Amino acid sequence: MKFRLLCALSVAVACGPMTVLGQPQGPIEVNGIAAKVNGQVITRSEVNMLLAPSYLQLVSKFPRRGEEFERQFKEEKARVIQELIDRQIILDEFKQLGATIKPSYIDEEIDRQIRDQFNGSEERFREELKKSRLTMEGYRRMTRDKLVVDAMKQQQAILNAPPPLPDEIRKEYNNIKLQIRDTTKDQISFMKIYIPRVDPQNPLSTPETQLALAESLVKQLKDGKDFAELAKSYSRDAFAEAGGVQEDVPRMDLSSEFAAIIFDAKEGELLGPLEDPQGFTIVKVTHKDLGPSPALSEVRDMVENRVRADKSVAQYNRWIESRRKRAMIDIKDD
Repeated sequence: MKFRLLCALSVAVACGPMTVLGQPQGPIEVNGIAAKVNGQVITRSEVNMLLAPSYLQLVSKFPRRGEEFERQFKEEKARVIQELIDRQIILDEFKQLGATIKPSYIDEEIDRQIRDQFNGSEERFREELKKSRLTMEGYRRMTRDKLVVDAMKQQQAILNAPPPLPDEIRKEYNNIKLQIRDTTKDQISFMKIYIPRVDPQNPLSTPETQLALAESLVKQLKDGKDFAELAKSYSRDAFAEAGGVQEDVPRMDLSSEFAAIIFDAKEGELLGPLEDPQGFTIVKVTHKDLGPSPALSEVRDMVENRVRADKSVAQYNRWIESRRKRAMIDIKDD
């Protein structure tokens, strides 16, 4: 059992994603209780931390918020709370097994996060820890829990699973190779119109009038207006005179929320208006140059385990559901 867990942990370190640090804007309830699992508390701060990346993307996509924003936010919040509940259930199971995790696995994962999400800057990483009200010890504990949960999930999913066939391995690799690419090498070209929240050239402007302007520009673009001409007339950034064109911009030069949205778009797709604290942005993606993916030979073990897991997803679902039924779960109302 311990050997299998250690193998799974080595895969989790290499490939398992961690949540980007950061907090939604506004007051943070530090000591509020979101749920209890077998007497263990899940705090609202933990929920907020895991919600932060999705929340920031939703805020950007829905400047006026509205029903669709609320629907997606509630769905994401429910998903996060369930994820944290399942995490605690799995951690309890891990403790009962008497298994351990090497500190070196945690170190490797944190190093990977600093490299991939903070462009190798430990200073930026520690700044984000401070913003998220996390100590290094707390972050190491969170990282450890994530690796343990990933390993336990994989352990249950692949147990007694039929061996993957070569064609299945190749197909799965082709499906995920973009997900496991080196995103630090991503580059993107796009056209952009930036509308500041308040226009210094127009003393009568307000965030509401600026958002309305951005929305009217999106409508004009959809009706066939030339992007470059509108950028020259309305954009308020250094690229306005060039028609809003920005070429071969490294992903690491963009905010994580903005990068996640535009790299997910198709070439030629029009996005916006997107909101950030400074204003509203309209983007048309013109070209994406994605970073290299590892060769299949480098990630074969991970791909094989994913195929096994796909074949055994029903088995894992039965396992976690049986643990949920045995657990004492109390979800607090908002």
